[in-house]
Amino acid sequence: MDHRRSSRFLIAASLCVCLAACSRSGTDEAPQSPQSPQAPQAAAPAAPAPAAAPVTGSGVELPNFVNLVKQQGPTVVNISATRHAQQQGVPNLPEGHPLREFFRRFGRQQQPDSGEAIAASLGSGFIISEDGFVLTNAHVIADTDEVIVKLTNKREYKAKVVGADPYTDVALLKIDAKGLPMVKVGDPGKLEAGEWVAAIGAPFGFDNSVTVGVVSAKGRLLPNGSYVPFIQTDVAVNPGNSGGPLFSTRGEVVGINSQIYSQTGGYMGISFAIPIDLAIGISEQLRQSGKVTRGRIGVQLQELTMDLASSLGMKDTQGALVAAVQRGGPADRAGIRPGDVILALNEQPVQSTADLARLIGGTRPGTTVNAQIWRSGNTGSVKLTVEALE
Repeated sequence: MDHRRSSRFLIAASLCVCLAACSRSGTDEAPQSPQSPQAPQAAAPAAPAPAAAPVTGSGVELPNFVNLVKQQGPTVVNISATRHAQQQGVPNLPEGHPLREFFRRFGRQQQPDSGEAIAASLGSGFIISEDGFVLTNAHVIADTDEVIVKLTNKREYKAKVVGADPYTDVALLKIDAKGLPMVKVGDPGKLEAGEWVAAIGAPFGFDNSVTVGVVSAKGRLLPNGSYVPFIQTDVAVNPGNSGGPLFSTRGEVVGINSQIYSQTGGYMGISFAIPIDLAIGISEQLRQSGKVTRGRIGVQLQELTMDLASSLGMKDTQGALVAAVQRGGPADRAGIRPGDVILALNEQPVQSTADLARLIGGTRPGTTVNAQIWRSGNTGSVKLTVEALE
């Protein structure tokens, strides 16, 4: 490809946020990504503290992930899922037939003497309880009929899908096994930009592959309708990595690798992970009821700009601006009005509309919460009762 042709190709390339999660055959459509069982006791006996190895001549110390991989590697699983779909009007084509090649290119594998097609999805996951509960991405197991979980000791189990939440891209599986190694759950709130992290998963089906990098940012929002405050990293994540754990250097899982930002469909240095505290909260609901129930207060929100904040007499843009209030809803009954800015909920600061949506969505319906608001140059508080989002 000459320089001019290459330039045209690059200009024509569209920017997209791609799911890194599954390497799926059987469809040419990328899965769409989509916000919290008794809580698992996340305690592997020994928490690895990777040794640091100084780089000669630089004075910079780089982490050694050997202990982490040895201790936490067995908690990571490879997930394969299949969907059996009956193809209408597709003949059993012989080898060499041009249409057979067409279907092969689009990932459809036709069974001999049958119109049945098998779609396969590959992803990763990790064990969160000794009795076989496994976390992964919802899109790894979406629209599938059978899910197989393979451990690092090569044992395979047919998994039951306990539940999945496409909105946050979290799914909970259960395999019939006991005494399994399980991850140690960390606090993603303690992560800092520039901190080293590691991903373990099965990119392109290569089991227990390790990639490392640093945290690029926290609380990153993506334009896909989800209010998940993603952890952005530069860890190499590719198809098959999705659903696998993101580890801190303390040997604790801090996120679930979920998406990448790419011009090509492959890794380009920007990866996103779901914070593990959010995922554990979702898994608790899935384990208890098989579904996720979210709260609502009946408001439409608008991001604060500096101009809007100044016009409201505020010194900064912290908070969620109420643009509209549903008549008769929880916020309306509590006295919240358009133009109010919600600054905190139950003493938890609200930095943005995404923060408020996440906090309200994660509140059990029927719960009464205290909201701190800014109105007409003054702060005040109101109590409101959260309703279920239908």
